[in-house]
Amino acid sequence: IYNASPASFWDSFYENNRDKFFKDRHWLRVEFAELFEWTDARKSAAERRVSTDALGTSDACDAGPSAEAPCASRFRIMEVGCGAGNAVFPLLEDIEDPRLFVHACDFSKAAVDVVKSSDAYDPSRCDAFVWDLAGPELPPSVEPGSIDIMLMIFVFSALHPDQWAAAVENAHRLLKPGGLLLFRDYGRNDLTQLRFKKERLLADNLYIRGDGTRVYFFTNEELAAVFGGRFAVEQNAVDRRLLVNRKRELKMFRVWLQAKFRKPISAD
Repeated sequence: IYNASPASFWDSFYENNRDKFFKDRHWLRVEFAELFEWTDARKSAAERRVSTDALGTSDACDAGPSAEAPCASRFRIMEVGCGAGNAVFPLLEDIEDPRLFVHACDFSKAAVDVVKSSDAYDPSRCDAFVWDLAGPELPPSVEPGSIDIMLMIFVFSALHPDQWAAAVENAHRLLKPGGLLLFRDYGRNDLTQLRFKKERLLADNLYIRGDGTRVYFFTNEELAAVFGGRFAVEQNAVDRRLLVNRKRELKMFRVWLQAKFRKPISAD
């Protein structure tokens, strides 16, 4: 059941927790500077609309991703596994450049509903939709080869290993030649893995949480093998951290993997 209908467990998770579980990921600027380095403009979208109205002109960019004449100057970031928008909304808040457009997708409809119901959701700058990264079809609202940066934060671990190849191929098809995939996920022997009981093991290094959602714990060698066939590996690092909860007198040894994969310019 856990492998047959994984989205149903994530639907239950977001129906129960809404946007109260995960913290906003303001650390993106530190860990993934590429999300911000493309722009020097600090002019807000609201200011831009005012100046456009004053000139009496229109811009196809304002029509959103489905415009008949899409704006070539758009910088498109796509987050796969957007959850409740904990990365999407900080990006929209921190990057005021009107060229930015964020595609936010999750295979949980409940998660997408949370994003769309937020006061921070602006359809002129963001498109949230349901999509399965490992599914047979690309999202209809995203043109192949149109994404500048794809973001995967603690999402690949929710897939079964049998789905990895399809997920990598879909990511490759959506990114522009030279586009960048930014990846962060659970590493082997992370505290979370060590705490799992044997009965929670579904397959090698693949576990089922108490809420029915799956989680896999990776090695760098696995990431290199899975992504290296289609992408140039620019970073494949281990982030080991000791977190201390002084109130509860707990020490937590965390292991995360952080990677950056580049679609070759000459990619087919």
